[in-house]
Amino acid sequence: MAKPISQSKLGILGGGQLGRMLIQSAIDFNLDVKILDPDSNAPCKDIVSEFQVGSLKDYQTVIDFASDCDVVTIEIEAVNTDALKELQKQGKSVFPEPDIIELIQDKRKQKTFYKANRIPTADFILVENKDEIKDHASFLPAVNKLGKDGYDGRGVQVIRTEADIEKGFDAPGLVEKLIDFKKELSVIVSRNSKGEVKAFPVVELVFHPEANLVEYLFSPAEITAEEEEEAQKVATEVITKLNMTGLLAVEMFLTKEGKILVNEVAPRPHNSGHQSIEANYTSQFEQHLRSIYGLPLGDTANKVPSAMVNLLGEDGFTGDAVYEGLDEVLSLSGVSVHLYGKKITKPFRKMGHITIVDQNIKRLKEKADKVKNTLKVKA
Repeated sequence: MAKPISQSKLGILGGGQLGRMLIQSAIDFNLDVKILDPDSNAPCKDIVSEFQVGSLKDYQTVIDFASDCDVVTIEIEAVNTDALKELQKQGKSVFPEPDIIELIQDKRKQKTFYKANRIPTADFILVENKDEIKDHASFLPAVNKLGKDGYDGRGVQVIRTEADIEKGFDAPGLVEKLIDFKKELSVIVSRNSKGEVKAFPVVELVFHPEANLVEYLFSPAEITAEEEEEAQKVATEVITKLNMTGLLAVEMFLTKEGKILVNEVAPRPHNSGHQSIEANYTSQFEQHLRSIYGLPLGDTANKVPSAMVNLLGEDGFTGDAVYEGLDEVLSLSGVSVHLYGKKITKPFRKMGHITIVDQNIKRLKEKADKVKNTLKVKA
C-alpha cells in the first residue's frame, strides 16, 4: 500500500524557481522534499531539508539520489530518462512517466506524435542538418527548431527567406510552417493516476521580441467562449493521448481563422501558470502534487482576473542583482512579488515574477504595464 502524502518523501530533479514554488506547496501537505540540482547555489538550496549537488543527466547520480524517495518528479525536462525507467522497475512512483519525458525531450518525436494522433499542429518537415533545409526552400517561411536541447527560446530560429537558411541549425531538427497567428495561448492541464483530468482557464501570452521568453500574460485570455472550449478540449486530448500523470503546459497558436494549433508542451509546472498561485482556487503547483499522488484534482477556476509579468534581468547588466522600483510596485493594490533567490543577474535571466489581480480588466492591464516599466533588475 502506498504511503499517504504526509509520510512520503518526494524527490525533485531540478532546484530552480519551479522547484522552489513546488516546495512552497509541498509544505502545506507536510511533504518531505529532496532536491537534486547541478548548481550549488540553486534557488531551492536553502528552503529544502535535503539538497544534493549533482548532474540530472548522470545515470548513477539520479539512481543514488532517488534511493530513499517514494515519488520522483521533475521541474526540468533535461534529465536521464534511463535512470528514471530503472527507478520505475525498482518500484518507485515516477511522474511524469519516463517514456513521456523522453518523447517531449525531442521536438521531432513530439511533433510526430501530434501528427500520428491527429492533434492539430503546424505543418512540419524533419531535417537532419542545414543543407536539408535548403532542399525545402519552397516550404519557407518557416521556423527551424532543434530536435533536442532547445530551452527558454534557445534552439529556435525564424527562416523567412532562402538567405536566412544560413542562420539555421546544423543538427537534427525540424522546419515548421510559420503561422500567422492572432494570439499565443497556453492551457495548463493535469491528470492524476486515476485518470481524472482538469484544465485551467486559457491564458494569453505576450513574448519578449528579442529573448523569445514570455514577457507577460493575461488570464482569462480575451477569446470567444468557443475558442476557450476548443483550447481546453485540445489540451485535454493531448494529456489523455499521452496517457500522462502530472501537469502539462500546452502552448498553442490561435490562428486568424480561429483554429487552435498546438505549438509545444512541457510536462511540469510552467511559466504560463504562475499567476494561479494568487488568481485560481488551486495553484498549478498544488495541482501537480495532487496529480502525482493520486489525490482528487483541485478547482481550476479563476477567482479573479490576473496578469503575470516576468522579471527578467536587464540587457547589459551582469552581476549581483539590484531591484529598482520595488517600493513603487509594492505600493500598488493587488500586486504580489515573487523573487527566485538568484543572487546573480544576467541579460534576460528569469529573476522573478509579479502577479497582478484586479476585477477590472482595463485597470489590470494598466497595472501590468506599470509593473513592467517600473521594476527592473540591474547590477
